[in-house]
Amino acid sequence: MKILVIRFSSMGDIIYTTPVVRCLKKQLSGAEIHFLTKPAFKYIYDNNPYVDKLLLLKPALSETIKELKAERYDYIIDLHNNLRTTLIKLNVRAKSSTYKKQRIQKWLSLKFKFKLMPPVHLVDRYMETVKFLGVKNDEQPIDYYIKADHQLNKLLPPSHQANYIVFIIGATHFTKRMPNEKIVTICKGLNQPVVLLGGNDVKANAEEIASKTPNVYNACGITTLDESVFLVSQARSIIGFDTG
Repeated sequence: MKILVIRFSSMGDIIYTTPVVRCLKKQLSGAEIHFLTKPAFKYIYDNNPYVDKLLLLKPALSETIKELKAERYDYIIDLHNNLRTTLIKLNVRAKSSTYKKQRIQKWLSLKFKFKLMPPVHLVDRYMETVKFLGVKNDEQPIDYYIKADHQLNKLLPPSHQANYIVFIIGATHFTKRMPNEKIVTICKGLNQPVVLLGGNDVKANAEEIASKTPNVYNACGITTLDESVFLVSQARSIIGFDTG
């Protein structure tokens, strides 16, 4: 059985696909699992033992479709659900299962504060797409394989090397970010050292937050993804508000 799993972006959303891939590989005897994503997110599945072949979206969709048709897949698991994945499914002509985005419910929830979306984790929503194959959530954590040996004393000051809390302040979209003042209030209420993580886009925010809270160390825009994952893995607790 050959299965293609698709998710193009963003970083957090792709990381949350890893349990789906793992469960497919471990629960379906002899299954060959391929994963299609954008080149920018290739690193997420590098060294992942549950993917037999990592495919990268080409500049021309027709080139990608040609490559996929040659693979002769039995199933396509579409975890992105957009125009491009729809065109892929129509052209590749394999049996498919598609992630339901709940766009209308989400819009109404944000616009009018209606509680129309049940509190279901994204991993569980992704897992719904493979339920028809008899695959179940193994309730294990997401997979990310750190590619180097890291040491806390090379990434953090002595004051933040033990019992620290990671606060991930970055977000894919500006509207998903928490106001600086709110983050400052939260950090001041914590009795442990706090490490701020995020990209260059929130570095200035992090500098302002750190200047107002003595227990905060700003690592935004300093650490690589691999180093950030290591810091998260060693943290006492994690605070965040966006998947990607």
